[in-house]
Amino acid sequence: MEYRNLIGGDWFACGTGRANVNPSDVTDIIGHAAQAGEGELDAAIAAAHAAAPLWAASTPQQRFDALDFTGAELLARKEELGRLLSREEGKTLAEGIGEVARAGQIFKFFAGEALRQTGDRLASVRPGVEVEVTRTPVGVVGLITPWNFPIAIPAWKIAPALAHGNAVVLKPADLVPGCAHALVEILSCAGLPAGVVNLVMGRGSEIGPRLVSDARVDAISFTGSVPTGRGIAAACGAAMKKVQLEMGGKNPMVVLDDADLDLAVAACLNGAFFSTGQRCTASSRLIVTEGVHDRFVAALTAAMRDLPVGDALDPATQMGPVVDARQLEQNLDYVEIARAEGGTVTGGERLVLDKDGFYMAPALITETTPDMRINREEVFGPVASVLRVRDYDEALAVANDTEFGLSAGICSTSLKHASHFKANARAGMVMVNLPTAGVDYHVPFGGTKGSSYGAREQGTYAAEFYTTVKTAYTLP
Repeated sequence: MEYRNLIGGDWFACGTGRANVNPSDVTDIIGHAAQAGEGELDAAIAAAHAAAPLWAASTPQQRFDALDFTGAELLARKEELGRLLSREEGKTLAEGIGEVARAGQIFKFFAGEALRQTGDRLASVRPGVEVEVTRTPVGVVGLITPWNFPIAIPAWKIAPALAHGNAVVLKPADLVPGCAHALVEILSCAGLPAGVVNLVMGRGSEIGPRLVSDARVDAISFTGSVPTGRGIAAACGAAMKKVQLEMGGKNPMVVLDDADLDLAVAACLNGAFFSTGQRCTASSRLIVTEGVHDRFVAALTAAMRDLPVGDALDPATQMGPVVDARQLEQNLDYVEIARAEGGTVTGGERLVLDKDGFYMAPALITETTPDMRINREEVFGPVASVLRVRDYDEALAVANDTEFGLSAGICSTSLKHASHFKANARAGMVMVNLPTAGVDYHVPFGGTKGSSYGAREQGTYAAEFYTTVKTAYTLP
């Protein structure tokens, strides 16, 4: 399969194709992705810049039709595209199908948002003057997306951008070109004017900075690492350009003495190890009060050891491979760092299975302290640490002791503690008796501190980033 770039309504195969490798079986080459360079990126930005005024003038019905078509097509093809997703990213087939379905639901939701454009008409303090407040498209939006949700994250950026009348240039992660290509191919059949959606695949180190710095690009939405995000923020700030960043997490899950133990173990198993722990919302710090600590650790260890690890396409698999060799090496390095700092490690070894893939056993690290690197730095793999604390007050303090603030959870049957945690956890999203990972598509997504910057993604709040507020005065 050849994955090409879409520029101004035409498909281009350019550069030496980059192999798309199945992390469950490295002998399986799914396809080859075209590699765009400076010239292709310039052409894509020019096409978006030319198409933006036309799409900004489109009717709500035109926008609805294009987005609704895309959503319906994704839902109709969720098994096919879910298989592709699992094959190239490594999450289980059930998770892959679920992600494609979510992408379809996102487009369906924003199709409705295209019809729900709102504004305000106000009385002026000056007699006879009318005031109208409306939202206008930003213009051309550059979208830079990660590999861990290869169709959902592009969907939750593209859909609101189009619903609010913008043109886009999508730069997906190098590791997952197939899903991006499939999504944009569907969009190319949705009745959009040429140039409204453009796809450029290539080296992020070359394309990313040029996309961010180009004066014809009015806004950047980025999901990825903290260092890259900080660089993008600095560049956009210097250019007075709108920017939206979703970056790392070191998410706490608090388990109190009064928690339902079975529920807590299930929530932590899901949050820490499902999707191979490759979620920015993963439960990477399990903060457990001393009265339940030993029972919790024993129960979670047993559940973790029973978690089937294998080929993402095998229906029996509950945890697939790590996405690539580099990420696997980083995960294993963090396990050894934690061991060297005094943590007790269960699991965490590389697994040799029938197929040559990037497999590792889930890792649980106990007897850790808040100052250890395993509790300070994002691993982005199936690695969770346990911190023993005295009581709720210490648990909350430890939970908030991080430079990140994306998601936080608590397992407790106490309404008092749950309510206090919701109000005082320094995170953009808080879960009570639920995994820290797993959010709805129609509500805002984002964090605090070093996890996020700029307006929220998803739901009606997406309008804050993809539009500009305009206030107009009229004297009839």
